Amino acid sequence: MPARLTCIAPILPSVDTRIAIPPPKRADAFYLSKPWRDLMRRLIEKRGRSCEKCGRTGTRLFGDHVHELKDGGAPLDPSNVQLLCGSCHTTKTARARAIRTATAERP
Repeated sequence: MPARLTCIAPILPSVDTRIAIPPPKRADAFYLSKPWRDLMRRLIEKRGRSCEKCGRTGTRLFGDHVHELKDGGAPLDPSNVQLLCGSCHTTKTARARAIRTATAERP
């Protein structure tokens, strides 16, 4: 008669991740600084309160660095900052992160 395999009980208990609450997102101190807030105020006054990508109005605007700081972009250069709605900002940031990751993985 062939040997019969039995399962061993797991060593580590499983965790129910449905109840896990991620820590709240914390803004980088730079984005809370007076120079950044002053720049944002001036850009909104000059360019208006609409997304520079899709034209959406009546929504929160994010100051997005065209050339990201992680990639060497100038932090307080108005020509390096665009005003984006949440959707456009998320899409642009995800795309830049994917490109950065793909570039870092290449030998």
